Amino acid sequence: MESITEFLKGLDWSPLYISLKTGIAATIVSFFLGIYAARKVIKMSTRAKSIVDGILTLPMVLPPTVAGFFLLLIFSRRRPIGIFLNDTFNIQVVQTWLGCVIAATVIAFPLMYRNARAAFEQIDANLVHAGRTLGMSEFAIFWKIVIPTAGPGIASGTILTFARAMGEYGATSMLAGNIPGKTGTVSQSIAMVTESGDYVTAGFWVAIVLLLAFLAVFTINMITGKHMKIVKRW
Repeated sequence: MESITEFLKGLDWSPLYISLKTGIAATIVSFFLGIYAARKVIKMSTRAKSIVDGILTLPMVLPPTVAGFFLLLIFSRRRPIGIFLNDTFNIQVVQTWLGCVIAATVIAFPLMYRNARAAFEQIDANLVHAGRTLGMSEFAIFWKIVIPTAGPGIASGTILTFARAMGEYGATSMLAGNIPGKTGTVSQSIAMVTESGDYVTAGFWVAIVLLLAFLAVFTINMITGKHMKIVKRW
């Protein structure tokens, strides 16, 4: 018991803090961007929808290192965008926590977008028409009818987005690096301590990740389970 207490006291908790902070920030950004993109895409023509949907979904099927490579090219301080951000706003992306957030957002965004789009496409159009008949504005229809109706799908997308963002490794490593206490996430810490032969610390972080992943899946099942009960009763 004392050895466990000593292990926990001597453990560097910054990877968990950085991962949670990154996951929350990336989820918030992906939430609003994903809902906005999903709303716009479902109103497009079939051809335009196929092209835009393919672009927005691409990070989900690409190896994270490939996405990280493109992000590094975009935000490098030797590239136009990186130079502009650094010289104009004094913003650095490479090897910073901001880089962690951007990398995690790019990789996790498709999950939010796909879930939101699927939820929107399943909404009964008669509900929207009824709202217009009652004189509701498009803004009010979206937030009072569309969002609540698509709630379970959006909630599932949000949870999956957070879980994916928090566990991101490949793109984050390339864009933000692995700086202890600054950009070193749990996933990076697992790889680092495993290489050094510290399987005890690696096993602890793996257990934490497994627990968080299980809680995410459990929460999604609870949300969809309650929704299915409501549908069944109706």
